Amino acid sequence: MSRFKRVFLGDKAFYKGVLAIMIPVIIQNSVTNFVNLLDNIMVGQLGTGQMSGVAIANQLIFVFNLCIFGGLSGPGIFGAQYFGAGDMEGLRNTFRIKVWFSALITIIATAVIVIWQSPLIQLFLQGEGSQEVAQDMLAYAREYLYYMIPGFLPFAMAMSYGSTIRETGDSVLPMKAGIVSVLTNLLGNWLLIFGNLGFPAWGVKGAAVATVFSRVVELAILAYNAHNTVRFSFFKKIYRSMKVPAQLLSAVIKKSLPLLVNELLWSLGMVTLTQSYSTRGLLVLAALNISSTVTNLFNVFFYGVGNAVAVLVGHSLGSGKLKKAREDVWKLMFLGFVMCIGIGGILAAFAGVFPNFYQVEQESRNMAATFILISAALMPFHALAHSAYFTLRSGGSTFITFLFDSAFTWVILIPFTRALAFMTGMPIVPLYLLSQATVIIKTVIGLLLVYSGRWQRNIVKTADA
Repeated sequence: MSRFKRVFLGDKAFYKGVLAIMIPVIIQNSVTNFVNLLDNIMVGQLGTGQMSGVAIANQLIFVFNLCIFGGLSGPGIFGAQYFGAGDMEGLRNTFRIKVWFSALITIIATAVIVIWQSPLIQLFLQGEGSQEVAQDMLAYAREYLYYMIPGFLPFAMAMSYGSTIRETGDSVLPMKAGIVSVLTNLLGNWLLIFGNLGFPAWGVKGAAVATVFSRVVELAILAYNAHNTVRFSFFKKIYRSMKVPAQLLSAVIKKSLPLLVNELLWSLGMVTLTQSYSTRGLLVLAALNISSTVTNLFNVFFYGVGNAVAVLVGHSLGSGKLKKAREDVWKLMFLGFVMCIGIGGILAAFAGVFPNFYQVEQESRNMAATFILISAALMPFHALAHSAYFTLRSGGSTFITFLFDSAFTWVILIPFTRALAFMTGMPIVPLYLLSQATVIIKTVIGLLLVYSGRWQRNIVKTADA
């Protein structure tokens, strides 16, 4: 038992540090996902066509969001280690690189969506159902995307500021900005979807406009505080020059490309997965939208652990404390696993409650409740896999991270799921269960990779060499 405690349990100081990072992230993501749930319910009041159309559009936006996350992850690895080493100029340069990456990804994503939005949307409209409903979904998805595009760059810049601030160990400011943003979005949706207090009742368009405005608000809060707070002095005059050292840029690109490609392929994999499920009928889209929105409300706990891994392990590696990094990883992974056993149980208990808030067909509600139960049962495994991902990433093992995440998705998960979807007549529920259960295999692979210790590296010492 003493060995178990030594390996998997930390002392009070350890958990105090972990909670200082986790709690703000959990609060921010909880508020965000709760408001997303309320937003989802509001759009769901408009009808199945509107909700499914927005859900399809959000699949495409999800790819953009993940590409931004992947593009910023490479500089973020260096940023966390630079801060751990006390190198503020290095941290400043990593932020500049984030700005360049954000602009480039935004331009490419906007072009893709503007040019190919209709054929991309129609990929999700191949299942059984009336042609009239499918055309409504297409129209609503296109309308929502049109008004969401102006919010791409504010989102990317808010991510750049927020991630850099978190790399310094401060999760409170991004939390506050995120909470204000989602509350602004909630109010905007209430006003603009239904036309309350004399505002126009724009429906789907109103949901998009409210979201874009909320992202501008979040960026304004983060940028103002970043440039006017003493502890973030490295942001001052940061835009006077956007040049970065060539060697650092080269090192960051080498680390970023695998992560960017990873997030792109992984997000495309998730979209492909949803498209595969949608072959079982148009009503499946509504059920998937409900279940994912509800499940995300509970997933914030292992997301919080993932952030703690990224920050604490990154700082330890950057300061040369490789042994401490390894010890902390196992404690954090165990914490996430145990926490999600309890959280998964709570989610399972409410699986049948949340779908009843939606004005959709009863069949969609029943499917959503079952999907939620499956997600609840697998949540502890997702927690371990998520922590393993951030562990591998924290030491700059981006190629291994790519193999662990995207290669697994496209070599195992997608072929397996599409084989079930297109080569069998299996109903959606067992198909979904078998597909999602592949996370158990991924978890085992992740644990073995973490145990190997190949991720334990200090990369900032050589970044400028």
